[in-house]
Amino acid sequence: MLKETDIVIIGGGPGGLASAFSAGREKLRILIIERGEELGGILQQCIHPGFGLLYFKEELTGPEYAERWIKEVEKINNIEIWKKTMVLELYPDKKLIAVNDKGLWEIRPKAVILAMGCRERTHGNLAIPGTRPAGIFTAGTAQRLVNMEGYLPGEKILILGSGDIGLIMARRLKLEGAEVVGVVEKLSFPGGLTRNLVQCLEDFNIPLFLSHTVVEIKGRERLEGVYIAPVDSYGNPIISNKRFIQCDTLLLSVGLIPENELSEIAEIPIDNKTLGPFVDQFLMTEREGFFACGNVLLVNDLVDYVSFQGLIAGECAVKYIKGVIKRERKIPININGNLRLVVPQFISYPIILPEITFYFRVSEPKYNSVLHLKSGNKIIKTWKYPIVKPAEMIVLKINSSVFEETDNITFSMEEK
Repeated sequence: MLKETDIVIIGGGPGGLASAFSAGREKLRILIIERGEELGGILQQCIHPGFGLLYFKEELTGPEYAERWIKEVEKINNIEIWKKTMVLELYPDKKLIAVNDKGLWEIRPKAVILAMGCRERTHGNLAIPGTRPAGIFTAGTAQRLVNMEGYLPGEKILILGSGDIGLIMARRLKLEGAEVVGVVEKLSFPGGLTRNLVQCLEDFNIPLFLSHTVVEIKGRERLEGVYIAPVDSYGNPIISNKRFIQCDTLLLSVGLIPENELSEIAEIPIDNKTLGPFVDQFLMTEREGFFACGNVLLVNDLVDYVSFQGLIAGECAVKYIKGVIKRERKIPININGNLRLVVPQFISYPIILPEITFYFRVSEPKYNSVLHLKSGNKIIKTWKYPIVKPAEMIVLKINSSVFEETDNITFSMEEK
């Protein structure tokens, strides 16, 4: 069956909903394709508060945040929503092949917004030695089991990785009566937001083992425990110092991977630092007519950033269809010093937008850092930071006029 529309949005999470809201106000035909049974994505299982402080200026739970956006989207008549629909193929000419209970569809849009989100790294990604008993879950799977299905995955739980989902689940499981024996982190610094470290670990006296990792899993039918060991400065386990921790459940909170399999099928270039597409200030990828937002673009630490990106992607997809965006030339954004990644990775001219939002992550925690914006060797602007951490994204809005007369843009972060 054939379906023609103006904009297809793949993913009905916060990024997809915000982009639909933004584009839908321009009276174009919008189609949201969501593979799940409900809109809102991962937010539906995040029952803890802390969402919406930047966008809605109040503290909401994940389902409440999702509901706000769902209601806004449902008010717009020209937005069509297909749930329980899987995109099978995405072609460079923007054509999609999708399937649902009505059959197989060929969809032909004028623009595509990628909002597929991200997935968790699993046990298979880690290849930990030992047996493969029951009792090993990703933190997100455990979150869904507890919050949506009412099932406690274990009684004595160890968490590998100090990502935010793992920290939040440490608190959640403690509140449900489980014994959380600790959180093990391979790096010398935590991977989650400071507020989650304080509210989820320190407030509940849950130990954090930095510079340690799980080196062996023990158990036949059910997990009986794991061996953990310290790591050296190169990240290699010191096996001679390993020790056994008894537990019946191991949760993995070891990072998120943007869901870009469809992007790769469409031959959209991927940045090996963000694991998402290269984009310009319009959030348009290097393949024109394809836009990306949210965790498929880069893993965000706040859902409000996902929504802000969705708004930009939706607005700019409309501008692209109307012929307002014309990529006459582009220049790369260079980074050095303690900066690990930046989005957008290049600027397209003419710029059009009054300001450009940049997202950065650093490589290591540092005190008293300065971020320089340079044109060649000339420093244009400087920002000072008392502390920077890899887990906490740096977000800057910069007036576009700064970039109008330069062909060499570099962001550099250094210690004072």
